[in-house]
Amino acid sequence: MNAIETLVGEFGRLPGIGRKTAQRLTYHLLKASRDDARRLARAIERVAAEVRVCGSCGNLSDVDPCEYCQNPRRDRATVCVVEEASDIAAIEKSGNYAGLYHVLGGRLSPLDGVGPDDLNVRGLLERLEDGVRELIIATNPSVEGEATATYLHRLVSSTSEASVTRLARGLPVGGDLEYADGVTIAEAFTGRREM
Repeated sequence: MNAIETLVGEFGRLPGIGRKTAQRLTYHLLKASRDDARRLARAIERVAAEVRVCGSCGNLSDVDPCEYCQNPRRDRATVCVVEEASDIAAIEKSGNYAGLYHVLGGRLSPLDGVGPDDLNVRGLLERLEDGVRELIIATNPSVEGEATATYLHRLVSSTSEASVTRLARGLPVGGDLEYADGVTIAEAFTGRREM
């Protein structure tokens, strides 16, 4: 396989990138200066070498603990649980949340063989012992996300004094936080409710 087809194939492995988009990206890089292509390659290599999982919350960061866990201005009594690290950026974009995060690393999906032991649930339970008063469950409004939220609510309610809230509706069912606009996320935070 030649170099162009190899790059098209690698781009095509990325989520949401089909063959046509992979080809467009490849040919864009070929038209760009060599410096642009090298800068992209260095950025990819740097991410692969330096980014790791935060030992406290499970976020992806090049520092451990991550910038949210390190920030003394964040409300340590409130923890927002998300499925993936990419969900944090969507919530931060809303400007409506100043607490800490906890990344599960997925959602319950029995059909895909993903159970509670496959998620960062144990780390969440450990964090609840550090004076957390509110746990905001911000899993995606999908069938799996709702199942995960219900599981966490039952688990936390039986083991902790923390109140458990869920983001309000307003996020489309079947949608991902990563693709929601800031206003929608802000309204969902404002209208969160007890579970």
